[in-house]
Amino acid sequence: MVAELNHSTLKEKQRSLREGFPTTMALRVHRSISWIGRAEQEEDDEDARFVFLWIAFNAAYANEREVQNFAYTGGERGEFLRYFSQLVEMDHDQRIYNAIWERFSGPIRVLMKNQYIFHPFWQHHNGMDGFHDWEKHLMRAGKAFTAAFRSGNTTRVLSHVFDRLYVLRNQIVHGGSTWNSVVNRGQVRDGASILGFLMPVFIDIMMDHPTENWGQPFYPVID
Repeated sequence: MVAELNHSTLKEKQRSLREGFPTTMALRVHRSISWIGRAEQEEDDEDARFVFLWIAFNAAYANEREVQNFAYTGGERGEFLRYFSQLVEMDHDQRIYNAIWERFSGPIRVLMKNQYIFHPFWQHHNGMDGFHDWEKHLMRAGKAFTAAFRSGNTTRVLSHVFDRLYVLRNQIVHGGSTWNSVVNRGQVRDGASILGFLMPVFIDIMMDHPTENWGQPFYPVID
């Protein structure tokens, strides 16, 4: 059952299968599981839990390449899509699909309507040209998300959700929010819950398909 996936069960599975893992795959999984375990220790600190889970996500997906600015340049956003496409294709039991449609449809819809984790909103408030109509951007993004949601396009839905979670990640990591702030509790709580459920599923799927090309991890271990 997906609900039983956690650091302990993932680690047990990894130990039983790791002899057959390619070196790059083994490193990704080992690192990501370690950060999932660290996140599980933060029962009362949602900010810390979110950050640790995002590190687990980075360990799982990031390729050893020059990542471009995320602001709609096709760099890191493209890497998200590549990774999500792989996962969804390998997710034969539709565990990601079920998590999105059944468990997190409410919180995800709330995140998608939240202007404070919408990149064009902040571009406008930071004085960037071309974003005075950020509300139209938000409306268009909402329509695109709804279309993907209704059509069952799990890859696109994940892309939309992680667009917003990336802005939240930037706010926390780059000092753009206060620790344990009342102002952003809702999005941090929902973001941590979504990542906390999805990341073990992502890693479990990767371990079920170790010979897939999951890319070269950053900073490989060098003797």
